[in-house]
Amino acid sequence: MSIYDSFSKVRDEVAACALASGRKEDDVQLMAVSKFHSQQEIEEAINAGATLFGENRVQEAAEKFPYLLDKFPQIRLHQIGSLQRNKVKTILPLVTCVQSVDRMELINEMEKIADNSDRHVEILLEYHTAEDSKSGFVNYDDVFAALEGLKSCGHLHPVGFMTMAPFCDDEKAIRASFIQLRNIMDKAKSDFPEFDFSVLSMGMSGDYKIAIEEGSTLVRIGTAIFGPR
Repeated sequence: MSIYDSFSKVRDEVAACALASGRKEDDVQLMAVSKFHSQQEIEEAINAGATLFGENRVQEAAEKFPYLLDKFPQIRLHQIGSLQRNKVKTILPLVTCVQSVDRMELINEMEKIADNSDRHVEILLEYHTAEDSKSGFVNYDDVFAALEGLKSCGHLHPVGFMTMAPFCDDEKAIRASFIQLRNIMDKAKSDFPEFDFSVLSMGMSGDYKIAIEEGSTLVRIGTAIFGPR
């Protein structure tokens, strides 16, 4: 199946899952995860209607996306992989959102760089809900402290949370991961009403239907669109 057809198929399935969960078909954003895929492959996805892309590695994004963002001004890029502080200056000019914010040191560096360039960036706080992932905040106290710190950051705008479920076939464990993140965001909404938390980034190629059932508003799909790497 072509990338064009694969994207169209996944888009229709995401819309159907959203409707089945009692939401509108466009309430769940579809991100095409393009790591390790070429500019040509990404253009195929754009031609199918993809407008939101996710990259894990800063250097790869910096090589591929300046050209693509210039040629296709309708597309947006998110950083979804672990981000080192020394790579912040490279990635911020390319992205509208960093989904993998997981520590206060990174927040401070991002605010400094964003302030220097007068750039505003949305962020998601990554929460650790599965042993497979080594990234993410591991308790709500640290999330609370980070959100307190973000009150004084004029260029970073927290809009929600992200997680990775366990890589397994245990639906109960996967669902529990998504429920945990949803509960974290509900608590953050209550504690920080000044922030507009509207994004739950959870669900990938193997589990996005479960994620949508549990409230995901953004699914990150790579293999089901682009095929195996």
